[in-house]
Amino acid sequence: MPSSRRKISTTLATLLVLGGAGGLSWVGAQAAATFIEQRAAQDVGLALRTSGYDWAQVSTDGLRVRLTGTAPSEVERFRAMTQAATVVDASRIVDQMTVAAVDAMTPPDFKVELLRNDDGISLIGLVPASTNREAILRTLRSDVQGNQVTDLLESADYPVPDNWNAAIKFGMDAAQMTKQAKISIEPGHVLVAALAKTREDKGQLEANLKRILPKGVRLQTEISAPRPVIAPFTLRFVMDADGPHFDTCAADDDAARDRIVEAARNVGMEGAASCVLGLGVPSPEWGAAAEVAIAAVGKLGAGQVTISDADVALVIPETVDPARFDAVAGELENTLPAVFSLNATLEKAQPRDQGPARFTANLTENGSLSMQGRIADQQMREAVDSFATSRFDVTQSGLRSDANVPGGWTVRVIAALEAMDALQTGTVQVTPDLVTVAGMSGDPNATDHAAALLSERLGGGARYSLSIGYDRRMDPALGLPNGEECVASLNTVMSESEIGFEPSKSAIAGDPAPTLDRLAQAMTECADFQIEAGGHTDSQGSEGFNAELSRGRAQAIVTAMHGAGIDVTNMTSRGYGESQPIESNETEEGREANRRIEFRLLSPHPVRGDAIPTPAPVTGITGQQNETPAAAPQMQGPNLPEMQGPNLPVVTPAPQMQGPQLPRISDTPNMAPMTIGVSEEFQTLDEREENLRVPVQTADENTPRPGARPEDIADRAAAQDEAKTE
Repeated sequence: MPSSRRKISTTLATLLVLGGAGGLSWVGAQAAATFIEQRAAQDVGLALRTSGYDWAQVSTDGLRVRLTGTAPSEVERFRAMTQAATVVDASRIVDQMTVAAVDAMTPPDFKVELLRNDDGISLIGLVPASTNREAILRTLRSDVQGNQVTDLLESADYPVPDNWNAAIKFGMDAAQMTKQAKISIEPGHVLVAALAKTREDKGQLEANLKRILPKGVRLQTEISAPRPVIAPFTLRFVMDADGPHFDTCAADDDAARDRIVEAARNVGMEGAASCVLGLGVPSPEWGAAAEVAIAAVGKLGAGQVTISDADVALVIPETVDPARFDAVAGELENTLPAVFSLNATLEKAQPRDQGPARFTANLTENGSLSMQGRIADQQMREAVDSFATSRFDVTQSGLRSDANVPGGWTVRVIAALEAMDALQTGTVQVTPDLVTVAGMSGDPNATDHAAALLSERLGGGARYSLSIGYDRRMDPALGLPNGEECVASLNTVMSESEIGFEPSKSAIAGDPAPTLDRLAQAMTECADFQIEAGGHTDSQGSEGFNAELSRGRAQAIVTAMHGAGIDVTNMTSRGYGESQPIESNETEEGREANRRIEFRLLSPHPVRGDAIPTPAPVTGITGQQNETPAAAPQMQGPNLPEMQGPNLPVVTPAPQMQGPQLPRISDTPNMAPMTIGVSEEFQTLDEREENLRVPVQTADENTPRPGARPEDIADRAAAQDEAKTE
């Protein structure tokens, strides 16, 4: 019995030991597996985060390493797998990562770079496949001599961006406005970088571009103009009663301009100074020469210095001490750069009578006005300059102040200038006793109008002399064509006509009568202009044969016009051969277009067969009947057929109105004729002149300023948008 119990105890102990060992082994295995899983997850996660794959998530299941998450692309998913395989065996990795959906491919940036120079036009860039490239090339070829257009464009099949077509059309128009340009075209934006001949051309080009700018397209311009050539290169600095100032100023660069202006300010000049930058400076030392010359005038306190190219003229009034003048002139002569020569003059006091006050103005055919003479003071001189500038293109104003001019002098001067407004060319002269107006006008009643205007402006008692001729070509009422319009009409007739020539001959083929009739009509008012009939051929045949053939055909047209009764006295013929094609000679259509007769204007000024008669002078006194009235010249125009109509009964004149005797108009001075019981007293010329004096106040920091103009606001907004885009 004891033995059996012992066996049971031994068995139970064995089982307990084995069970405890098994339990401990299971616990150890679980702990080991958990450690391995956690360590693998930590190592793999650290490796992925270090490489920038933060989107990847790591989990473990025993020895398996599961990767989840959304990869930005298939490439990124593969790289994450590769990175994880550097930590654990690739066979243990379970790839459960996904790839983000691919968005629609972004359209490319469409852009065209257009380069234009004397050799032609080049197009580089990327355009949508639907863009009509042939239309673009055809438009550009029509504006390029020799059709030199190089197409380096590529296309992509994507939708057309907003404002792309408008930008393309505007870019093509801009290319036709300039001969030297780089034009960058993007959707809704066009950059025009061009070279203009002058500052005026630059401003005109910018204005034309803004005028045709379509809605939704932003324009950016970088247009430069070369500096003008100034000959002679001149600077004149004056120190007189009006203070130190420049009459004219030129400099070769910014540094010289700053140096010149600073020298003028050092001797007392105030306000803004305008100094034109230009080409033609006689020496690089121009700025230094101007600086010492201006300083010399400042030391003397009065006078003027003129530098014309390398000649320096110093003129000092007699009020300056001669010893002081000699010292300063000698110092200036020694300090001037070597290229410059000095001529210094000290005026001598010569009491002389300046004679009566006089004012003259001359109006040229191109509309420029020059004025010389005396004006009461600086304020009245500014009034006259302002009035003249508002009516004419004033190119020279040689007015000077003279306090001894008669009263009302400024009113007489302005009245004379206003009377001159009816002239196309002419002169006015004003003296204390007489206002003289002479010239040519396109108004047959200009003399009457001028006399009425002088009477209205000057009141009664002012003497005048008018000698105004009538030129029908200046008369806008007749609508006569100018030379350019005449040539345009002739070329239109030739382009629309069916006139032709025998093959390789100068003989006219077919019936030219209908075309000659139209040419006769176009030449009705154009025979006075010098016009050339130019013949042109295609490139078939030798150069010498084509030149002779074109000359013969041009002469044949002129001869035919003469035979049709057209006045061709001022018309010449010339052959250009194949030298000036307007289309390509590679096609039959192009060759046909190149075979043509083209008229060209040689001079814008008409050749007058008979000189315009000198008009008879009309003299008179304002407020009175003209002493020597002259009949207004009869307006001349096209010959019209006499109008005929039914015979109308003769109207018997009404009997003279009877009534009470009315009082005579009073001859009291300064009184206007009485009209319906109302009288008005006229101001004297002195009183009218005082009305011209407007008090002028100098603006300071407290002076109200006008608000920003709409265009300024728009420019600032555009600049801000551009800055944001950049």
